[in-house]
Amino acid sequence: MPRFFRTLTIVFLSLTFMVTSCTKTTKTEKTEVVDTYVADNYTKQEVAIEMRDGVKLHTTIYSPKDTSKKYPIIMQRTPYSSRPYGEGEFKKQIAPNIHMMKEGYIVVYQDVRGRWLSEGHYENMRAYISNKTSEKDVDESSDTYDTIEWLVNNVKNNNGNAGIWGISYPGFYSTYATVDAHPALKAASPQASIGDFFFDDFHHNGAYLLSYFRATSLFGTPRPNGDMPIDTAWYKLPDLQTEDQYQFFLDKGPLKNLNSFFEYDLKDEISIVPDEETDDFFWNELKEHPNYDELWQSRGLIQHLKNVKSHVATMVVGGWFDAEDLYGPLETYKNIENYNEGNYNTMVFGPWDHGRWSKRDGRTVVGNYYFGDGISEFFQENIETKFFNHFLKGRGDINSGLPEAYVFDSGRKEWKQYDSWPPEGTVKQDMFLSENQELTSELKSTKGIQFISNIKKPVPYSEDVKSVFTPRKYMTDDQRFAARRSDVLVFETDVLEEDLTLAGDILAKLKVATTGDAADWIVKVIDVHPATTETNEEMQDHLKMSNYHLMVRSEVLRGRFRNSFTNPEPFVPSQKTDVTIKLQDVFHTIQKGHKLQIQVQSTWFPLIDLNPQTYVENIFKADEEDFKTQTHTVFTDSSIEFSILSH
Repeated sequence: MPRFFRTLTIVFLSLTFMVTSCTKTTKTEKTEVVDTYVADNYTKQEVAIEMRDGVKLHTTIYSPKDTSKKYPIIMQRTPYSSRPYGEGEFKKQIAPNIHMMKEGYIVVYQDVRGRWLSEGHYENMRAYISNKTSEKDVDESSDTYDTIEWLVNNVKNNNGNAGIWGISYPGFYSTYATVDAHPALKAASPQASIGDFFFDDFHHNGAYLLSYFRATSLFGTPRPNGDMPIDTAWYKLPDLQTEDQYQFFLDKGPLKNLNSFFEYDLKDEISIVPDEETDDFFWNELKEHPNYDELWQSRGLIQHLKNVKSHVATMVVGGWFDAEDLYGPLETYKNIENYNEGNYNTMVFGPWDHGRWSKRDGRTVVGNYYFGDGISEFFQENIETKFFNHFLKGRGDINSGLPEAYVFDSGRKEWKQYDSWPPEGTVKQDMFLSENQELTSELKSTKGIQFISNIKKPVPYSEDVKSVFTPRKYMTDDQRFAARRSDVLVFETDVLEEDLTLAGDILAKLKVATTGDAADWIVKVIDVHPATTETNEEMQDHLKMSNYHLMVRSEVLRGRFRNSFTNPEPFVPSQKTDVTIKLQDVFHTIQKGHKLQIQVQSTWFPLIDLNPQTYVENIFKADEEDFKTQTHTVFTDSSIEFSILSH
């Protein structure tokens, strides 16, 4: 090689090495900047704020180091710990999103009463006290009020405005803050918020969600040492010692056989014998209160949203495919809207599972199903940040630039903005569960379609073999595996010749019978894709998007509660009976070329526990001999009432 070309080659290789080195250095620096941003730009203070009854709540305050201007306070109250604790220990990210973190907010995290480093006794979904007569009458509303009062008077450089946000249980505390709200609270965003534990998380319409079994101890393990504050986890999740939860729960049999998982060998606690009380107070509540009685009613927050303070703007956020808390955010928005005329109250629902909008994942996927790119990032920058900035830093009037309903059509995979929810122009339309697996717009006959519900072979809620902490993926699972079972009834339209947009709630108006005197009823709404649909990269290897049966919405009703959640009653064997199931809202277009399908079944295991199919007063105390295989009937004058948006 000539010397000239050798020289050029050496120069080229040197430049390549320099560029590569610079690129690697830049990447390392970026990672370090992200990891240390909070410590570099915020000071951290941990304080114990005294409540009106003398109990002190552990509170962590992150304040911008730039003190040349004043900042609003944005707060999260949590039962899940405000860690990391200790001087010099910083969260990697604070505030609802990175935009708000970098713009500058005074960000506050608080351990709620009775959890982690806060004093006091924890009550799961603490009941609201509407008529407080003394300083000892405390609830989450008064604790929030007292906290904000201390913060605005003691934290330097705050501008006098406070906001609150939270996802899931912290979302419940965000809703709670709007009731008897402090005057400084100007904005609240309950996200995936629990509304009522008889309809969220651990129950759905009276059916116990057995799939949440492992989460029980998180809420029901007593804090040790006389309820003293503790900075490490004092609870342990039950170890099923198997990856096959379906077989595990089937082998265990009646729910009473699970009591042993909640014996913690605590001193001075009541033994499981003779009164069947375990060491887990939440498990005891679940099994001793199978009906919607005073315990659950008192803890529901939905019924206390009739007087939300008008100075608090609310933005309720949820995911259309949130397995944990879909009832809560929808009912929170609807109740604030119905009872508080003139309040600024909006809703944002996207194609997310539980809390996924707080992530920055790029591709938005729930289970196997892909919805698009940058959806969470769009929400954080263009909706969430805009809301809080307007009410905490800006003018704070009703002209926020955001719509009443910012909702994602999960069928068309696009955002829509509406002035109301459901949108104007929505009409009700019934479709009938007809013979020959047809879903028709007209009633064709009144005949019975039978299937055998075998309690030894319940319908699985997923075809996956797994054990989970809480279920999520099933909300978009392909339902072909269920459609192929003889104990799942299928009703389907012809291939649609034009788009059909479902926008709002769905009502399953079933007419059924059973040879026993107890049964559960499950209804699933499914978007059957064409054979030509392309498979996305996240799909499980054994599946294809060709003919994919996307579950759009599903719900269960424990049949004993068909007339009242408080006063259950048996079925009269073989007697035709009305069972109406409210399915939560959807916003989904079944596109031209697709089919709309309904599946009806009576078991959904182990998402929900097994119904004995013979009536007992309390299924948590049922015996092996109570469980019987029965024959169920669905009559063809049953219908599904959809909310249809005309275009």
